[in-house]
Amino acid sequence: MSTRICCVCHIQVGDEAKMLGGRCYCDEHYAKVTRDRRGLWQAGLIEVVALVAFVALVALIASRLPPTLEGTPLILAGIILAVIPALIWLVFFYQQDRLEPEPKRYVIGVFILGALLASAVALPVIEDLFQVRDWLYRSTWVYILGSILIIGFIEEFLKYAAVRYTVYPSTEFDERVDGVVYATAAGLGFATMLNFHYVVDNNGVALGVGAIRIAIVALAHASFAGVMGYFLGQAKFEDKGPWYLPAGLTLVAVLNGLFFYVQDVATRRGIEFNPWNGMIAAVVIALATFAAVFFLIRSANRETLAEGA
Repeated sequence: MSTRICCVCHIQVGDEAKMLGGRCYCDEHYAKVTRDRRGLWQAGLIEVVALVAFVALVALIASRLPPTLEGTPLILAGIILAVIPALIWLVFFYQQDRLEPEPKRYVIGVFILGALLASAVALPVIEDLFQVRDWLYRSTWVYILGSILIIGFIEEFLKYAAVRYTVYPSTEFDERVDGVVYATAAGLGFATMLNFHYVVDNNGVALGVGAIRIAIVALAHASFAGVMGYFLGQAKFEDKGPWYLPAGLTLVAVLNGLFFYVQDVATRRGIEFNPWNGMIAAVVIALATFAAVFFLIRSANRETLAEGA
């Protein structure tokens, strides 16, 4: 008779141990895997609403002040704006998830790793190796395919790697929804660094337009990372086969490329430049994405509980 081992904590369990997707669980971790954590979803909703309020406030202030900022003060103001979306998410997430917050060192570590991968790998590979700025805008199809196959796959793989090769094997990754938590943290770290480079490379940004662009990038990367986190959570706790994670990565790469193409068209290709069109698109995508992930995880939990009843 083979020994049954909990796939999370690796302790021996009896023959009556709960099974999920061909894997064994102790009672504690089976309960966690099938648990809904409403605090996370509330935090995601609050993050979206708070970012919209943040953008509106910055735009209002910028419209009432003379454009006196320039040089170093403007760059510093832009950098502060770049980190605010991540701070909003971290604050609200920990307030809403008091019952069992993820270890801060893990969440912050994945956030930092996402930021480092954006700066050290994504930007050099996309901009220097592939030099996308030289050819991406030649035609609509080149723009779409380049956005998906080059930018989308590189960015989403790096966010995936920030979770898959760090916290994923840990016993702290003990719920389906943990994939969403950690992947979103990696996505926000990634977005924060992209926004930081955007501010510095442009020697600062106009506060109103800059805040909108920063919020769009944060919402989009957090949303797509959350989808990848769903796939990671499912693959961690069920035997989904070798195709499952590559399929998830392909999906989020396509979403990434299509979204940034559409929002660029909405803001730059119309009669006049209107960054609010991109902001509206980002909010809709973020809300729809988190709602879909929430629904899928709840459905998976209910199916599991029904099978074990």
